[in-house]
Amino acid sequence: MEANVQAEKGQLSIHTDNIFPIIKKFLYSDHEIFLRELVSNAVDATQKIKKLADFGEFNGELGELKVSIKLDEEAKTITISDRGIGMTAEEIKKYINQIAFSGAAEFVEKYKEKEDTRGNIIGNFGLGFYSAFMVAKEVEIITKSFKDGSEGARWICDGSTEFSIEPAEKTDRGTDIILHIAEDSEEFLSKYRLTEILEKYGKFLPIEIEFDEKIINNPTPIWVKAPSELKDEDYLAFYKELHPMGEDPLFWIHLNVDYPFNLTGVLYFPKLKNDFSARKEKIQLYSRQVFITDEVKDVVPDFLTLLHGVIDSPDIPLNVSRSYLQADGNVKKISGYITRKVADKLAEIFRNDREGFEKKFDDIGLFVKYGIISDEKFGEKAKEFCLVKNTQGKHFTFEEYTAQVKENQTDKNDTVVWLYASDLQKQDAYIQSATKRGYDVLVFDSVIDPHFINGIEYKIEKTNIKRVDADTLDKLIEKEIKLESVLSKDDEEKAKNLFEQTLGGAPKLTISVEPMPTDELPVVITIPEFIRRMNDMAATSGQKSMFGDMPQMLNVAINANHPVTQKILNADENEQKQLVRHAYNLALLSQGMLTGSELTAFVQQAVSRL
Repeated sequence: MEANVQAEKGQLSIHTDNIFPIIKKFLYSDHEIFLRELVSNAVDATQKIKKLADFGEFNGELGELKVSIKLDEEAKTITISDRGIGMTAEEIKKYINQIAFSGAAEFVEKYKEKEDTRGNIIGNFGLGFYSAFMVAKEVEIITKSFKDGSEGARWICDGSTEFSIEPAEKTDRGTDIILHIAEDSEEFLSKYRLTEILEKYGKFLPIEIEFDEKIINNPTPIWVKAPSELKDEDYLAFYKELHPMGEDPLFWIHLNVDYPFNLTGVLYFPKLKNDFSARKEKIQLYSRQVFITDEVKDVVPDFLTLLHGVIDSPDIPLNVSRSYLQADGNVKKISGYITRKVADKLAEIFRNDREGFEKKFDDIGLFVKYGIISDEKFGEKAKEFCLVKNTQGKHFTFEEYTAQVKENQTDKNDTVVWLYASDLQKQDAYIQSATKRGYDVLVFDSVIDPHFINGIEYKIEKTNIKRVDADTLDKLIEKEIKLESVLSKDDEEKAKNLFEQTLGGAPKLTISVEPMPTDELPVVITIPEFIRRMNDMAATSGQKSMFGDMPQMLNVAINANHPVTQKILNADENEQKQLVRHAYNLALLSQGMLTGSELTAFVQQAVSRL
């Protein structure tokens, strides 16, 4: 039988004159977490009584088990109550008075320079209860142990190192924590503010949480259930719970592992299309159903932050700071496991439903491509199911596509050339020219593609990837046999000089005369591939091109075999200049390079020549 509670006064067993200013100073930026900590403690106490009942160590009536939060705006108090195991007076002395903290001076010295210390003191130093003093000028504990013969006890502390314990009238087991809110924390004397915090941190706590006469949480979210218990409607309903305004996801992965670490969760694949903006703060990290953070980039690789959903692991410290996560071995294992599970899921869908996977790929291609270029382990697996699509809308794996074009698009150096377009409308003339030669053209038009092309080119053996308008086709895919020019060397030089003289005021041009089929344009304008890639990658990264504001470099290839070239050579001087400008503008038009006024002038010229 528990001895009667003896009234007494004493001092908290800590190694500093006053720990509370330290707590306030270092935790102030996260002061709302006091409610998370106290409610979590109440939930723990409640779960313990359930376990003791399961073990046969508590034979009384469990009754209704929930945690209640009460706000008294007039008295300026917040009370957190549970019907858990409670405490005896001796346990108060053990767990409350002897703060799980030593070497306060060393602690302050060690952490005073670290900004994110504020976010990880409590969990690391056993100070969860003492977070109450971030917002309270005085804290009361009224508690009664579940043990037979126990009587109630009240503990009071005003934020100094002094406390008092005295007997208390309490009929039921459990604990009430009463916070007398300080003047500088009266923002928490608001139903709206408390509801906001409870819904943020306690939305899925495993014990019912009651506030303002309402249960504010779902104690059994789908990630704590076995996948065999769940239907598609359950996963979709939970997604709507997380993202009420979101479009339905494409599919999902249910994570469930208990070795070598504990991890549960559900990750959803949203429809990404061509949008990176959807990626932020869409995976929530929990520990034992307590919300920790939605900044998970240290828990999962960056490309996985494009997914939505929930990850729950007790092996991640309750108070997560980025620097701690980077050094934690469990976090690295968890990251690797999630990456592997995501890759395996995609490979499974690809193998079992190729047609369905192809239909989804426009929506998930951004994710897969980002993963390939940013995570080597994912990239190795993803080569099996990452798809490329040609201008006819047909999909291929890397291996399939190389086999498809190898015969016709292998150059004289035995390198397979993948041709691609980034804008089907602007590059249509070039696509048509390639198609006439029997060449196939891929579509790479997403925001990630400039980086993706660079990332995969060196990974695919003996393959070059070139934009279809980056050069003339004979230079894009150089063959042993070349077309012959119908012009003499003198006429080629004459044509080149005419263009250089006539276009002298144009941007920086490199002019050449090349033999091409007669059904090609009389002039073909291209931008060197390396410059185009640098510009494209700079644009997708929101940065300036390394070439700054320099005039655009253009390659101008005159088609030696086109009738217009012969016509230019045979015309008088004035008409030569007009024909040169006309042919040059036609080439610019095919590249989508004519501005509004230039386009209008070109059309007027063309009409006048009809």
